[in-house]
Amino acid sequence: MSSVVDAFDSLAEEYDKWFDSDIGKVLFKLEADAIRLLMKGLEHPFLEIGVGTGRFAEALGIDYGIDLSQEVLKMAEKRGIKVRLASGEKLPFEAESFGGVFILFTLCFVNEPQKVISEARRVLKPEGGLIIGLINRESSLGASYLKKQAEGHPIYRYARFYNVNEVREMIEKAGLSTDSYSSTLCKPPSKKPLNNAGFVCIKAKKSYE
Repeated sequence: MSSVVDAFDSLAEEYDKWFDSDIGKVLFKLEADAIRLLMKGLEHPFLEIGVGTGRFAEALGIDYGIDLSQEVLKMAEKRGIKVRLASGEKLPFEAESFGGVFILFTLCFVNEPQKVISEARRVLKPEGGLIIGLINRESSLGASYLKKQAEGHPIYRYARFYNVNEVREMIEKAGLSTDSYSSTLCKPPSKKPLNNAGFVCIKAKKSYE
């Protein structure tokens, strides 16, 4: 984990500036719109696990963010996010603290994704929702990231990309039930988990069965 943290620390500004590029602006809007499709009914406060530089947190109105990279947290804090230096596997918050928990583009970088999702469930209020956003390994976009990984990309070389079914299984194992989906980067944002979608969001709620 320290290697990917070091990568984000050293490349924080470069990573953040990419979102100001022409393609970065387009992808950011599409991905943010797909996330918003699932946010209806969620009540603050919100937490983002792996908040990064805070681009999405700021745009989506997320209150709190945690990350292991000090450099990206500095940027997120400047965007008005209440930040904590912490890991997703051990969140520094009490149980049932948040109405919405977000894991966006982060699951592929953590050591123990199952534990991160379980921690998200722990801090989620009974009627809250967890939204996971992932680059779908089975898509053409996923293939492009796998290519970057194979070529030794300074950040994505540390990633482990998942498909929708793998993440759904982790969600269920954590005691959550899938509530709804959204997809984009294959056509306009959709409320279906399209198999060829580059970016897929899954909304889950606590299961009490």
